[in-house]
Amino acid sequence: MPTKLGKTEIRVDRATKKKSVVHHYIKQFAIKDLIEKYNNDNTRPRDKQKIKNELIRRGGVVFKKGDE
Repeated sequence: MPTKLGKTEIRVDRATKKKSVVHHYIKQFAIKDLIEKYNNDNTRPRDKQKIKNELIRRGGVVFKKGDE
């Protein structure tokens, strides 16, 4: 299963009353957004680890030892 960041959301179209499910997978977020979430003080440590793993997987972002 792909890694999720956030809860699954059900959106209802008010005109047609159709429901659509939206999953927030971490691979769909831009690198800029992930870095912003990582540096936010309100982000849970569990989510920070998910974000860190994704940034390392994509490459281009280097973490020094001793950093979170």
